[in-house]
Amino acid sequence: MAPEERNKENAKLGRSPKYMLIQRFAKLFFGCLAAVTSGMMYAVYLSTYHERKFWFSSRQELEREITFQGDSAIYYSFYKELLKAPSFERGVYELTHNNKTVSLKTINAVQQMTLYPELIASVLYQASGSEEVIEPVYFYIGIVFGLQGIYVTALFVTSWVMSGTWLAGMLTVAWFIINRTDTTRIDYSIPSRENWALPYFACQVAALTGYLKKTLNCSAEKFCYLLVSASTYTFMMMWEYSHYLLFVQAVSLFLLDSFALAQTEKVHEVYKIYLFSLFLGYLLQFENSALLVSPLLSLVAALMLSKCLQMNMKKGTFMSRLLKIMYIYLVLTITVTLNFLLKMFVPHKENEHLLKFIEVKLGLNTTKNFTMNWLLCQESLQAPSQDFFLRLTQSSLLPFYILVLIICLFSVTQVIFRRICGEPLKETVKLEDGRIGERPEIVYHVIHTILLGCLAMCLEGMKYLWTPYVCMLAAFGVCSPELWMTLFKWLRLKAVHPILLALILSMAVPTIIGFSLWKEFFPRIMTELSELQEFYDPDTVELMTWIKRQAPVAAVFAGSPQLMGVIKLCTGWMVSSLPLYNDDDLLKRNENIYQIYSKRSAEDIYKILTSYKANFLVIEDSICNEVGPVRGCRVKDLLDIANGHVVCEEGDSYAYSKYGRFCHEIKMNYSPYVNYFTRVYWNRSYFVYRINTVISFQS
Repeated sequence: MAPEERNKENAKLGRSPKYMLIQRFAKLFFGCLAAVTSGMMYAVYLSTYHERKFWFSSRQELEREITFQGDSAIYYSFYKELLKAPSFERGVYELTHNNKTVSLKTINAVQQMTLYPELIASVLYQASGSEEVIEPVYFYIGIVFGLQGIYVTALFVTSWVMSGTWLAGMLTVAWFIINRTDTTRIDYSIPSRENWALPYFACQVAALTGYLKKTLNCSAEKFCYLLVSASTYTFMMMWEYSHYLLFVQAVSLFLLDSFALAQTEKVHEVYKIYLFSLFLGYLLQFENSALLVSPLLSLVAALMLSKCLQMNMKKGTFMSRLLKIMYIYLVLTITVTLNFLLKMFVPHKENEHLLKFIEVKLGLNTTKNFTMNWLLCQESLQAPSQDFFLRLTQSSLLPFYILVLIICLFSVTQVIFRRICGEPLKETVKLEDGRIGERPEIVYHVIHTILLGCLAMCLEGMKYLWTPYVCMLAAFGVCSPELWMTLFKWLRLKAVHPILLALILSMAVPTIIGFSLWKEFFPRIMTELSELQEFYDPDTVELMTWIKRQAPVAAVFAGSPQLMGVIKLCTGWMVSSLPLYNDDDLLKRNENIYQIYSKRSAEDIYKILTSYKANFLVIEDSICNEVGPVRGCRVKDLLDIANGHVVCEEGDSYAYSKYGRFCHEIKMNYSPYVNYFTRVYWNRSYFVYRINTVISFQS
């Protein structure tokens, strides 16, 4: 409703401007209070749950660090190194010229692993004088939990801005927490890049939602624009894959603009923000060529070029009409062409394995490559399971989301049809109009959630981007009188006044949902917080203790990448591989060192390990004797396929080689294995062998 119409209505009702100002201020104050409180409570909830799960406060430092697994261990290890450095400048230099992590390899860890979160955390820890107040690990995870609180607050605000009531925000938060298994990976990997980045993306989406609104005063519009700019750039700096998610968002805005459902000037201002963020990110990320060849840059450049072509054509001419009809085709053609040319002329290593993975995933190609098949076997890269949809249905989220999406989608379709027929959009959409599809911020969210949903249907890992959107959109819909009014306009209700019924349902439905969620899920959450879970891994603690006490300082360890990350964090010793999948050389190293679980000769394994200057080999019993739920997805199965050691007979496949499986044979302590390797430590889970420098052949 426009301000002039609102003032007229208030005058009719006998309300003074002062009364309305107080009412609006109270609504804003209590809404902001509820949003901030929700975020703070969620951060406290995560902290409490983490303490109950790991008994963090009662653990020794080594036991705490073991809770960081895989790539999380690597990220936290660099945070530790920054704090140990004599100065921040020296610490940054050592990370950008790092030769103490991976043997025979000097890496720019800041660029390759996107360590800007660790840089910021270390600066804050030292600048705030927290050394004497809080331990580094608590400060680090505290920042991540705080960001998750901001994440929830941003979702609250987005739903509130769309629906006009902060009741929608409360419902969004409730659904987000109840479906935490499918909305966030914070339980499994605290330092992961997405846990640092997605809160900023949520802030950007909240600001963009406000910025796209028609009824927005000048000051609020400038504030939203600045917040979109700051959060877009920060998001891009925090996560190496951020430009792909921004590309999906840019496609949503492109479609919104193509159907003339938003102010073109605003959409193009957002495009300029993308360009500025890409340019600044390229410079500050050590001239990161991946940003230059990203689809986001190609799309935005194509959109700008297409706009120039349209502006230079005289309106009403045949060519201008033709360009308008073929606008989408023109943009797509220019985008593909630009991206192809950029990849031809810009030297880059833009995740070539990712493109190969997409080919194999879509069935366009087949491969025996170990890395590709290992990625295909990862749960996060599989199609979502039925349990995922069952969980969303049990919390009532999925049914309401589908209802809201269908209503919004039909309304948007109606609006697009009217625009094709030449009918202009209304300047202000009133409640009684029942046209929720004419609001540009709603159309944007509908398109965006459909695109993210399509990705989530292909890859389960994408659910962590889509499900928070589902929570927000479903909560907005059930709390929005406009959505109910749109439905009643189609049904042509006559028995009851539709506006009154829409207002009642927009309050009653979320209240009923809230009470049912409280009754069913609140006791479970409280039980979750009250239960003391036990996470203890004595074998890994013993292994790390032995390495710190017995292994030479200059030793290099070889083993599975996940274990190497933990060894690097807990001991500081150099390793031969890392659990990172964005570098071709590291991927090749991982595949080569995984050969310790294949059917290869002792001599072959010895040559592989010594080529990386490894001194000690760690064999994990859990991988060597793995009994996976899916045959063919175990590490040893994938290695047999890659090495050509699989024989197929009558529909069954068998692993065959003239050598036994190395990880089994080496435990037998017979020649030639004892000639190359000497066992120096073992427990129930790990076997450590020294790689002999002088080979003595025994009979």
